[in-house]
Amino acid sequence: MKDSTKRRLGRDTIAWLVTVTPGGQPMSSAVWFLYDGDDEVLVYSLDDTARVRNIIANPKVSFHLDGNGHGGAIVTAAGVARIDRDHPAADAVPAYVDKYKGYMNDNGWSPEWFAGRYPVPIRIRLTKVRAW
Repeated sequence: MKDSTKRRLGRDTIAWLVTVTPGGQPMSSAVWFLYDGDDEVLVYSLDDTARVRNIIANPKVSFHLDGNGHGGAIVTAAGVARIDRDHPAADAVPAYVDKYKGYMNDNGWSPEWFAGRYPVPIRIRLTKVRAW
């Protein structure tokens, strides 16, 4: 993976996670995420959502970063997602809290509140990354 792509994955704050319903319909969701610097991203989700059910039924996902608005600086990735309920809650992951604390504050949320509201850790192994 290019260093510039790794920087984007480390720096960007919003990504699009695409799961597939059992009927085959792609479903995209804007998500906050934390990149591990290698080949995995961490997302926290609401419980009992279509996104979680879709991943349980079919772990193949796509993960995308926005472009520059002119058709460039686009990052798309194929990946395999898993629900990892043994992973620490969001408020127990300092790098995640550091990255999103400002957004949480803007919404009037504490890290503890966010962790309670979004209790499902989703870990996505990026298997193929394209950037242009």
